[in-house]
Amino acid sequence: MTTHEPAGAHWFRSSYSNNQGGECVEGARLDGHRMAVRDSKDPGQGACVFPAVAWSAFVDEVKSGDTVA
Repeated sequence: MTTHEPAGAHWFRSSYSNNQGGECVEGARLDGHRMAVRDSKDPGQGACVFPAVAWSAFVDEVKSGDTVA
């Protein structure tokens, strides 16, 4: 994972984000199947960029419903 603002990113807001104080996350799909994630309330702070394999593992874990204490 790296933390920077990826050039040419086309950001989209998470469907779980809302104007009622919900989680405010934006994502951008990047070349090489990487994924960038940032806080939509403060996008100037930069983004976390995840390699494809790390992002896929994260998504698979979320879909599985497993939690870590």
